[in-house]
Amino acid sequence: MTEMDDRRDDAPALDAIELEVFKHLFASAAEEMGVRLMRSAYSPNIKERRDFSCALFDAAGQMIAQAAHIPVHLGSSPLSVQAIIERFDPGTMRSDDRFIVNDPFAGGTHLPDITVVAPCFVGGEDRPRFFVANRAHHADVGGKTAGSLPISTSIDEEGVRIAPARIDDELIDWLCERTRTPGERRGDLRAQLAALDVGIDRLQSLCDRHGAARIAQAGAALMDYTAKFTRSLIASLPDGVYHFRDYMDDDGHGTIDIAIRCTLTIAGDRATVDLTASDDQVTGPVNAVRAIALSAAMYVFRCLAPAEIPSNSGVLRSVEVLTRRGSVVDALPPAAVAGGNVETSQRIVDVIFGALARALPDVVPAASAGSMNNLTVGGRDTRVEPAAPFAYYETLAGGAGGGPDGAGGDALHTHMTNTRNTPIEALEHAYPLLVETYAIRRGSGGAGLHRGGDGLVRRYRFDVPVELTLLTERRRHRPYGLAGGSPGKAGVNTRIGIDGTRKPLAAKCTVDLAAGEAVEIETPGGGGWGQR
Repeated sequence: MTEMDDRRDDAPALDAIELEVFKHLFASAAEEMGVRLMRSAYSPNIKERRDFSCALFDAAGQMIAQAAHIPVHLGSSPLSVQAIIERFDPGTMRSDDRFIVNDPFAGGTHLPDITVVAPCFVGGEDRPRFFVANRAHHADVGGKTAGSLPISTSIDEEGVRIAPARIDDELIDWLCERTRTPGERRGDLRAQLAALDVGIDRLQSLCDRHGAARIAQAGAALMDYTAKFTRSLIASLPDGVYHFRDYMDDDGHGTIDIAIRCTLTIAGDRATVDLTASDDQVTGPVNAVRAIALSAAMYVFRCLAPAEIPSNSGVLRSVEVLTRRGSVVDALPPAAVAGGNVETSQRIVDVIFGALARALPDVVPAASAGSMNNLTVGGRDTRVEPAAPFAYYETLAGGAGGGPDGAGGDALHTHMTNTRNTPIEALEHAYPLLVETYAIRRGSGGAGLHRGGDGLVRRYRFDVPVELTLLTERRRHRPYGLAGGSPGKAGVNTRIGIDGTRKPLAAKCTVDLAAGEAVEIETPGGGGWGQR
């Protein structure tokens, strides 16, 4: 018997209508958290690109419901909540406690993703019934380069690292003082904390209306429902052992063709995603922690289910994910991991889908762009007096893979990213730069019966000297086609001098650009599906 069992009631099970109602009530609470965070944030990265996620959790840290935010955040966020629970006894928590973590080796993913967590008490109880949490990508958390996604060799070069901790003013001051943009960081953190209050209020209101035990029961029932549906879905797949491998281009420090290997076993209503044969962790920042592998597997199996099925921790009850400690998909400290969350996550998805395509050749689409095409930039904005430091982060969309039902979409954020583009007007207002080109990269999708979607072209010209870092993939290994379709085009990074001279840039690099220079990113297209 768990500590929470004595607080359950003997109420009858929820019927289908009640389950649907509570699904929407929980999801609405998470969405409202997101609205508060978006509207009160300072940085364009959060308020415009919406690089954040919000979710509700039960007393054990299992995810009950999520908003339609970022897949790579949401599949891994239960580990952050559980890290808080393990570090701080819930029996000693207070209603005004707020917690924080970003350490990838203690519940986080990479350092710019800061997770804040709050307990939710109801009815005068002395232990929290629920937890609420949100995770937001901060445009700078210190580290070796502006934007905190350096081509690093150790996590110690990547920024401020926070083990699970209680939040107070002293901790916030300490964190902000170690970043290049302390005012913006403080504003975004305050927005995250304000969003927690919304989640708590909504859960408490539901408990006031329906009873705390009934709401806890509803959360458990939703996870059970998702788990049951996932088991049924897996049982419908042909039993067998299916293999697939793909490669990361490089680690930015001389290691190329980093293999990620998946063996997918379907046996009855259970699936095993075995990634243990993936290569060892590498010097550069493309190592992923285990939370990323779990998140990728959860995303893939969630994609197989209809949209109306709740997204929660029930997805993984019938899916076992095997990783090997010290590998590129389950790195050990002090490995560099800045790119594991944003790039390696995409390749893990690619190999799981690739293996799944062996079992479901008429269902699974070809590979999408396979890169978040990360760009970070920093400098001093001389448009204001005195000149103020700035740091900006952006991910760029690519082509979606073609599939059995039709062509892939053009210029989309695919798979593990679900952010928006930064509107040019907002970008040029906030930073000393000009977006000269923003267009679909015609012809970059792979050919086939159903073509892959095209990537995009985005060119930035800078009004001041800047430090620019690119952390990109699919510049060497193209997004694969399926069923006879051809791969999508690889991405291209180019430096453009003041005189118009064009020079190629590596997939992973940091360069200093003079005022008047530009960088152009051409993102990969999706793979094609089927033969014409």
